[in-house]
Amino acid sequence: MTSEIQKTQFLESTNGTTIAYHRLAGTTPGVMFLGGFKSDMSGGKALTLEEHCRKTGRSFLRFDYQGHGESSGDFVDGSIGQWTENATAALDNLTEGPQILVGSSMGGWIMMLLGLRRPERIAGLIGLAAAPDFTEDLMWDVFTDEQRARMEKDRCLEIPNDYDDEPYIIVQHLIEEGRKNLLLRAEISIQSPIRLIQGMCDKDVPWNTAHRILEQVVSNDVEIQFVKDGDHRLSRPQDLRRLCQTLESLLIHLESNEGDNQD
Repeated sequence: MTSEIQKTQFLESTNGTTIAYHRLAGTTPGVMFLGGFKSDMSGGKALTLEEHCRKTGRSFLRFDYQGHGESSGDFVDGSIGQWTENATAALDNLTEGPQILVGSSMGGWIMMLLGLRRPERIAGLIGLAAAPDFTEDLMWDVFTDEQRARMEKDRCLEIPNDYDDEPYIIVQHLIEEGRKNLLLRAEISIQSPIRLIQGMCDKDVPWNTAHRILEQVVSNDVEIQFVKDGDHRLSRPQDLRRLCQTLESLLIHLESNEGDNQD
């Protein structure tokens, strides 16, 4: 793909973090991709969206959080709040006009936090196996007593990583700081249209998480696509086509609503 030979650019954020990014100029609403836990901006979903936006002339942004990919910092020093700060800096400094946020897994949590921070900038949200509150619901709550004791003692814990030979190193700070950003325990005052794509064979994020999001957000414009044989990554060719089709469908929907409002 053309995107693979583009030169990475860097944004210096206020806390000294250097955020790596790739950006396309184009029409708005633009598209901003938010990756998952320990993922980077060179994954299949990000590159597919970039190529799609290039072909359709739409602006697009992909970036790496602190401690991910080409950005500075160590992964173990990060947190949901810190990575949301990175996303906020990217939105504020690297995009113009309304944006559609596309969040994968952890990126689905961060896109919702960003939607609450900058509602005036958000045209819509697309979540792929969106995982709000995963540090509590899918980590701490499912740890065994032995794992919790080890975490309390050592302030960190190794857990298996199905996508890499190296295990995840989960630090106590990630769990504790994540509790400051939990969303699914109360009403979520997001008004934007939301589209959720969720695999029913996802071993990492239970498919009922999508239902929990639907129940808690105040927006009535929420749709869920369940993919019966879909896994967590949702990166097969048919999954990537579905993502691009969902984006185009949402854009048509937004244009239609804008026309209705003008009438």
